[in-house]
Amino acid sequence: MNEIDVHKLKMDRVTPVYAAPRKRRRRWRMPLLLAVLAAAGGAYYHYYPAQAVQNAQWAGDWIASPFKPAVQTTQVVSAWPSEQFLVLNSTGYVVPRRKAAVASKASGRVEWLGVDEGDHVKEGTVVARLESSDVRASHRAAVANVAVSAAALTTANTELADASRDFARVEALFRKGLVPETSLLDATSRVERAKASVESAQAALQATRANEEYARSAVDYTEIRAPFDGVVIARSVNVGDIVTPMSSAADVKGAVLTMADMSTLEVDADVSESSLSLVKVGQPAEITLDAYPARRFRGEVSVVVPSVNRASATVTTKVKFLDPDGTIMPDMSTRVGFLSQQIDPGEASPVMAVNPDAIVTRKEASMVFTITPFGKARAINVTVGDRVGTLRRVEGPVKVGDTLILKPGALKDGDSVKLPERS
Repeated sequence: MNEIDVHKLKMDRVTPVYAAPRKRRRRWRMPLLLAVLAAAGGAYYHYYPAQAVQNAQWAGDWIASPFKPAVQTTQVVSAWPSEQFLVLNSTGYVVPRRKAAVASKASGRVEWLGVDEGDHVKEGTVVARLESSDVRASHRAAVANVAVSAAALTTANTELADASRDFARVEALFRKGLVPETSLLDATSRVERAKASVESAQAALQATRANEEYARSAVDYTEIRAPFDGVVIARSVNVGDIVTPMSSAADVKGAVLTMADMSTLEVDADVSESSLSLVKVGQPAEITLDAYPARRFRGEVSVVVPSVNRASATVTTKVKFLDPDGTIMPDMSTRVGFLSQQIDPGEASPVMAVNPDAIVTRKEASMVFTITPFGKARAINVTVGDRVGTLRRVEGPVKVGDTLILKPGALKDGDSVKLPERS
């Protein structure tokens, strides 16, 4: 077999097997692209100069951002002065101390209803009326019986007066011996019978008057009246419904409406048994309604109910409103803060407060630093007030929600800063 020289089979790597023809470079493309970009930038600056300057500043700040000091921030918040006196927090509901389910002692069908939810009524005002034709007829009969009894009493009194005159005449004649003793005895008996008739007529009159009062009360029961000044908070019936004191039958109602005395509204707040030593009668409190979280009402503990709920290990406390208004309604959910001392009415409003670490003093002037949209620190002079919990009250050209720099140290107005990167 012939030997093959493998060296002759070696391919020369320098010479390519195939080489595509190289295209001629178009050197005019790059200058043209730069010219177009320059023209677009000039037009943008011409028509939108403010935005162009702002974007240029942003770009410059972005390029220099690695050299800006990173800062921590906080915010201006709304704080309540009462928080510095807070001892204990609790929750509860608004309840009226004076509340009634208004009903009738009589049974009947509702023929008139004069109030609706939300109506203010005065004590004694007729709020509903039941059908009363039958009881009114009974009342008229009772009134007539009273008249009959009164006439009988008048007759008896007349008979007594006549018998008394006859007795006096017979007695005078008997003393003169002109009439026998039997005539005197007859006159005496007549007087006694007349007196008995008068007593009987008086008793009968009293009985008929009692019957008339009973019949009148039956009529009164058909007119349902407000037991006190208050507001209707629920209506249970409509015209045509049957009401009865014992509303166990189907489709039969008991109470006609429910009303509450809004001047007696208070808060029932549950306090844990372990915190009961922190609450006492007369202690000031602050009430916040969930419906109006931006408002707070001054309160005072009026009652600590001497009973513990075994299931929840809590004690009910009643907190009365010191300055109630028409916005408070029964069954509103509330939060109660028990305080160590009462706050002045002028302090019952939120104030601006900041973290004390955001405040610095320069040349006897207190100031805080905000961050401009361009990443610059801006110094703002403020007036520093009392502590509000862990915060400090401030006044000045800042508003709630503003972002401030924490611990600005030697930072100066106009220094570039950057926010810490979020992880």
